[in-house]
Amino acid sequence: MVVRALIVLSVTMIFAQDPTAAASTEHGKVAYMQHGCWQCHGTVGQGSIATSGGKPLAPDPLPWETFSSFVRSTNRAMPPYSDKILTEGDLEDIYAYLQSIPKPADAKTIPLLNP
Repeated sequence: MVVRALIVLSVTMIFAQDPTAAASTEHGKVAYMQHGCWQCHGTVGQGSIATSGGKPLAPDPLPWETFSSFVRSTNRAMPPYSDKILTEGDLEDIYAYLQSIPKPADAKTIPLLNP
């Protein structure tokens, strides 16, 4: 009984600390495309520095607080996205999508690149 209570408490604390824990990666991908993030940051967050200056967002996105704050209040080349344009839920889903993007394979593990 005590073990069960500790597990429930641990899970509750984990989810309470991460506002994106219940976010939808599928909806995040849709929101990422709908809000035009892909135009500067690429379809999988890889960045498009050659064409538009969009920084890479994945596979290791900024910490949630930094990411959220930047999206809401940036004054650089990227326009700020208020919650009227991009809801908090959509932003959490986009962040979950970016977190779900796997790291690319190491070039040393690709036989074609290592004759």
